[in-house]
Amino acid sequence: MGIRFAALLTCLAVLGVLPRGAHAEWHKRTEAIMGTRIYVELWDTDAVHGEASIDAVMDDMRRIDNLMSHYKPESQLSQINQHGADAPVVVDKELFDLIKLSTHYSEITEGAFDITYASVGYLYNYPNHVHPTEEQIKAALPAVNWRNMKFDDAHHSVFFEHKGMRIDLGGIGKGYAVDHGIEILQKRGIQHAVVTAGGDTRIIGDHMGRAWLVAIRHPDDPNKVVTRIPLSDAAMSTSGDYERYFDENGVRYHHIIDPRTGHSASKVRSATIIGPTATQTDGMSKTAFVLGAEKALEIINRMPEYDAVFVNPDGKVLYSNGLRPPAPRPDNATPAAPQPSAAK
Repeated sequence: MGIRFAALLTCLAVLGVLPRGAHAEWHKRTEAIMGTRIYVELWDTDAVHGEASIDAVMDDMRRIDNLMSHYKPESQLSQINQHGADAPVVVDKELFDLIKLSTHYSEITEGAFDITYASVGYLYNYPNHVHPTEEQIKAALPAVNWRNMKFDDAHHSVFFEHKGMRIDLGGIGKGYAVDHGIEILQKRGIQHAVVTAGGDTRIIGDHMGRAWLVAIRHPDDPNKVVTRIPLSDAAMSTSGDYERYFDENGVRYHHIIDPRTGHSASKVRSATIIGPTATQTDGMSKTAFVLGAEKALEIINRMPEYDAVFVNPDGKVLYSNGLRPPAPRPDNATPAAPQPSAAK
């Protein structure tokens, strides 16, 4: 199982002091790729092999960014956005499969996850504090509908049935890149590692006999945490309204857009999903912002491979069934029966 959270370097911690082999050691590196922080840490008995393994992950992150970035005009995803409403656009099978996979999460989240949100989302510019007018949202919103993407499996082409449609894989692409990085490490024989891209995280193995301790930060204070969870062989994704945003006249405009309204979704402040792969957790982590924590928990609790932690606007923390802390013992409860003492 797993989680996503901002500022991973402040959130991953080692539980206790770890033994080391004669030449084995942890290798770690941080780079800026895909518009975010990429972090890789792994255990290897060969320093050259360990560093080369990190190189391989970073190189693959750049490759995926070149293929799937909507910021790069030459990327295949940008070609879909530019020409997809005029004629089917043929792309690499890798990109085709991921775009098609996104519709699975649209289906199971009842449309709360929808990569065509970008048809409105591109009108926001968070660094420059720009948001669309109601008229602009109204004009662009009809293009937001994942069902209007048509796929040709034989030719790996994508076609938009509505003018003005755009897609953005930011809600699933980084999780996919993390999983791909883990696959690269596993093929190279690495058994203990963590790969993170902008908060989407996947862990293989443990920290040499001890779990990784991961923390979910407080939405209003990066120096405080909501809870800590020990994890190994897990993936996790956390989305928050504090990641890319600006405030104006008492309204927070952030990057998680409600596909139904074109406005920033605000039913939770933070949503953390734990699951087997980062692609899965990334694709599910925006759901509560649109549906609300209670409805999102209904969905999560029907799927045993997931768990979740949500922080509501009032600060209340909600857990899925698999993570829910035990209820406190009522004050008027019957005292527990005394346990027999051990025989002497």
